[in-house]
Amino acid sequence: MSMGNLLERRSVVSALLEGRKDAIAIGGLGASTYDIAAAGDHDRNFYLWGAMGGAVMIGLGVALAQPELPVVVITGDGEMLMGMGSLATVGLQQPGNLTIVVLDNEVYGETGGQASHTGTNTDLVGVAKACGIKDARSVATMAEIKAFAASMRDVAAGPRFASIKIDSANLERVLASRDGTFIVNRIRGSLGFGPI
Repeated sequence: MSMGNLLERRSVVSALLEGRKDAIAIGGLGASTYDIAAAGDHDRNFYLWGAMGGAVMIGLGVALAQPELPVVVITGDGEMLMGMGSLATVGLQQPGNLTIVVLDNEVYGETGGQASHTGTNTDLVGVAKACGIKDARSVATMAEIKAFAASMRDVAAGPRFASIKIDSANLERVLASRDGTFIVNRIRGSLGFGPI
């Protein structure tokens, strides 16, 4: 894909989360967390500040515990590569309310912009399909993103997986709270549970 066809990451995340209603959004390590915060801090945002490779498994756990709520994981290609085995578990469990979105800029943005495998021979959509995630696709236009965002509200038709090629711009970091206890208790409160 030529550089002119790549989508701007913050616009993509804003479009995905627009009209999210009661959805829980889990951000992967680094830039995807900043992008979720830039789209608007929300009681149901879970910012993953560490544990690279863990975003999809956290999303799976939340999706299984809250099957009536849409759960969307927004992560990068580097984290998805590190946690690729999680797609096999999602494929086995088949949570209807889980959506996984990979913002793929084909570089490891958090460690200096080294080329990732998705720019060469690794097809994350193919991996997701091979793991049993039937609704796995590449999304390339803002119109497709808006249509995909609407499908994320369906809690019965998942799991869904989308890979979106984005630019590799190094944007200003939008930092939400880094206090893990606060983040967990805020989500718990929004779901009707007491603090830990």
